[in-house]
Amino acid sequence: MIETFARELPNGITLSCRATGTPGRPLMVFLHGFPEAAFIWDELLEYFARPENGGFRCLAPNLRGFEKSSSPTDVAAYRPHLLVQDIAELAASENVPGRIDVLVAHDWGGAFGWGYANQHAGRLGKLVIINSPHPGTFARDLLNNPAQQAASAYMNFLARPDAEALLSEDDFRRMWTFFNRMKAGPDGYGWLTEAVKDQYREVWRAGLTGACNLYRVTPLKPAMPGQTAQIPALPKDRLTVAAPTLVLWALDDAALLPGLLDGLEDYVPQLEVRKVPGATHWIVHEQPGLVAREIKAFLDRAS
Repeated sequence: MIETFARELPNGITLSCRATGTPGRPLMVFLHGFPEAAFIWDELLEYFARPENGGFRCLAPNLRGFEKSSSPTDVAAYRPHLLVQDIAELAASENVPGRIDVLVAHDWGGAFGWGYANQHAGRLGKLVIINSPHPGTFARDLLNNPAQQAASAYMNFLARPDAEALLSEDDFRRMWTFFNRMKAGPDGYGWLTEAVKDQYREVWRAGLTGACNLYRVTPLKPAMPGQTAQIPALPKDRLTVAAPTLVLWALDDAALLPGLLDGLEDYVPQLEVRKVPGATHWIVHEQPGLVAREIKAFLDRAS
């Protein structure tokens, strides 16, 4: 059974959470992306809490700005290091060392997962990234790859001052487009049922400003027409991940192209990449069983 609760952190942020498993067991944390929420992980929370699959304490927070978690209005409150701090303080609320045995992250959650793995290497066992670009390869392709620049152009729309108002119009018409352009509806993979839509409506009605602020604050966006992208160069030691890492990549992701995997091993020495054909950015919804099996196989190999 999935428990839900609000966890107050020392930094003043409260995260609404979903969890399974016994507190004190090895901790497995799941981080969602945009425009999703913690509920996308429910099948995996139940799977990995079972003794035969590791018996983990599984914890999926809603990131700051999403669902019932704290949603500061200041754009600067969504700088990446602050969301990484949320993850670290959440882990410390579960066990004294603040150790995360397995961190699983998708999309924006992956951005903070990469950051956590770099900044808190001593408190992380293994990392699983699902269709979330490493900042090193993402910055490279946003500067030099016209195909990825075009695929990421939506980020500038989501950074507009009026983005949340536009996204909320007509029963979130534009939000459904993010899913349906990658076959989420009944004429495709079929996972976007009315029941799932209702789950999303509840999340989005709580507010979209926090989620849009992630796009406003990040420098990792393609250039606007006629302009040059302002992407800072980071030293390699700020980008390196020491933890054994599985990258699970759905190849039909229209927003994040497979070229983002090129050169990833330069930043992640202990890297496994599993490419999944016939799956899109929403692979957690489309094939939760495959995602669970791939993660378990990776954990078994890396143990």
